[in-house]
Amino acid sequence: MESMDWRQVPVGLDAERWVTRTGCKTVLVVVHTVTTGQRLAAALRLIESDLRVQVVFTAAPDVFSNGVTELLRELDGVVIPWEQATRMGFDLALAAAYGELHKLRAPVIVMPHGAGHNKLAVRWHASGAVASRGVYGLDPQSLVASGRVVPEVIVLSHRRDLDILGRQCPEALPAAEVIGDPCYDQMVISRQLRGDYRRVLGASRHRTLVVTASTWGTRSLFGQAAELHDRLLTELPADRYRLVSIMHPNVWYGHGTRQVRAWLGSAMKRGLVLIPPASEWLGVLVAANLVVSDHGSTAVYASAAGVPVLWAGDGEEDLASGSAAAMLAQAAPRLDLGRRVRPQLAAAVAGHQAALSDAIAERITSEPGQFDWNLRRLIYRRLGLTQPPSIPATPPAGMPTPIQRGD
Repeated sequence: MESMDWRQVPVGLDAERWVTRTGCKTVLVVVHTVTTGQRLAAALRLIESDLRVQVVFTAAPDVFSNGVTELLRELDGVVIPWEQATRMGFDLALAAAYGELHKLRAPVIVMPHGAGHNKLAVRWHASGAVASRGVYGLDPQSLVASGRVVPEVIVLSHRRDLDILGRQCPEALPAAEVIGDPCYDQMVISRQLRGDYRRVLGASRHRTLVVTASTWGTRSLFGQAAELHDRLLTELPADRYRLVSIMHPNVWYGHGTRQVRAWLGSAMKRGLVLIPPASEWLGVLVAANLVVSDHGSTAVYASAAGVPVLWAGDGEEDLASGSAAAMLAQAAPRLDLGRRVRPQLAAAVAGHQAALSDAIAERITSEPGQFDWNLRRLIYRRLGLTQPPSIPATPPAGMPTPIQRGD
């Protein structure tokens, strides 16, 4: 995050002298990465139009902070430097990651930034040995600092996560609230626009839309099989197939957008379509006929949307037992790069079982369709404000902004 001066308006020691509306409750939005910022921005529509609320943004330190400056600029809100954010008091703070939250002087609501709590956290001793493999986000290392539970509220998407939290960090259990999953709720609403998403992506009615989805890291699809796009473009007739790629923002911002486009430049010339990290992406899953993916959240959401998933990558040992991602890893067909890919795609579609998608959806959220209602009720309760009589309707996912050959 680029350096900036402290803001005096609308927050600060003497802010009441300069603001136009006084007495507002201040909500600090803590953005660690582009991924977390996107999740938080989507939740803000529940409160930011309230004349009694002032929203302020800050960028928290994170190894994947690249791109956060640009995201905050696009969000066009008031941004204060992290140092100022840690020295001021706020009525509430919202976060979707855990780093350095203990430095804030505000009650913190922390929510997941993916499909629930799927990953195991790897902690290390000073000697280099593995110290623990708890479920990330529900472990003491994430939630406790200096002997106290940092978040005022820990947002969970499913009731089963309460059991995991109770085993791993029982002192944090009173802070947990089951709210639901926003992406799942939005995805359900977005199904009505499937044809529109397909048109934007260049997939006509008679064209099969194949989506590759990669999380970040060495065990991801792109980390282990970057040549897959060329394989698919070679085997799949262009007049019958459309190939689209979604990659985790940490891939784009970790290596640089220029570098990613350069690595995939030859595939783009042959027809590969990229979904940039700032683009809407849920609609791509709704539009897909098949998703080839790894252990990231995108595969989980795709399966929950009823889309056949062909499993690739090698990250199963990083998945929490009983999580939606682990369930998918156990049941989805596996991509074998030693064989022709096209027959495997066809087999994955033909063998898709609706029961698996239903089971994944049921594990993602135990509050389907209720995330907005539950989160808004939670926020207003914590702010000590009465809720407005109406709530903004959950919108369908926006249209993706694909990068195609020549863009």
